[in-house]
Amino acid sequence: MPARSSPVPMPSPGKVRADPMPGFLSNVSAFSAPITPGRIRIAGRPFEVRYDFDGGVGRPIADVEGGHELRPLGQNGGALRLVPQGSGLALAYPDRCTLPRERDCPRAILEGLRDDSLNPGRRSLSYGASIRMTHADLADGANVLQKGYSVGGVSQYKLQVDHRQGHPSCVIAGQRDHIYRAEPWIDVADGLWHDLECRRTPTRLIMLVDGMPRAWVPVPPQLAIANAEPLRVGGKGPAPGNDQFAGSIDDVFIAIGEFGR
Repeated sequence: MPARSSPVPMPSPGKVRADPMPGFLSNVSAFSAPITPGRIRIAGRPFEVRYDFDGGVGRPIADVEGGHELRPLGQNGGALRLVPQGSGLALAYPDRCTLPRERDCPRAILEGLRDDSLNPGRRSLSYGASIRMTHADLADGANVLQKGYSVGGVSQYKLQVDHRQGHPSCVIAGQRDHIYRAEPWIDVADGLWHDLECRRTPTRLIMLVDGMPRAWVPVPPQLAIANAEPLRVGGKGPAPGNDQFAGSIDDVFIAIGEFGR
């Protein structure tokens, strides 16, 4: 008599795990949320956030720990998509606009709420993302990620791919409006994925491309970065003149303190 095989357990309906779904993100708003008032603080301990965008369109855009949510914003029909990338998903931005009036162009970004834990002060800082662009995606300004502004005494750290040569660059600025920029003469708008990283040490701002240091500038140890602005990915806001990114972004990260390498 043949042995009886054990029945294969079937997952309960509540535990079925579906693959994360690509598709368009629903824009929550066309405008930024008001910034919560209050004293500006800095990270009180080493701190790290990472976004891999692998949760799919059915979940909020949050970091890998499930916090620090980012909201999609869009104007003039601009929308963000989650698209397949490797074994996960990446964030795709609207195509570069060619309309005669920039104010009519579709615009879309991700934006968080005020989050002072992302303020490094004078601590070491590492931030970056993986990006894929072509020369058709380039413009005079294409912001990958930023917190704050470089003018008006706000302070800032930013990663961008500016100009039509496809050069990436790292930017930091303190409250004195002096801007420090590390820009290698490397074209990353070749249709391939590139890992871009900015490292702020006590005395330098270093730009790494695909893990290799490619440019650096000196920075004063006393330079402090702390502002009430939210983290923004893909532009400095949804309004006209936002330095809109075009292309795809994945694996955004910010590491403060001992996490910074």
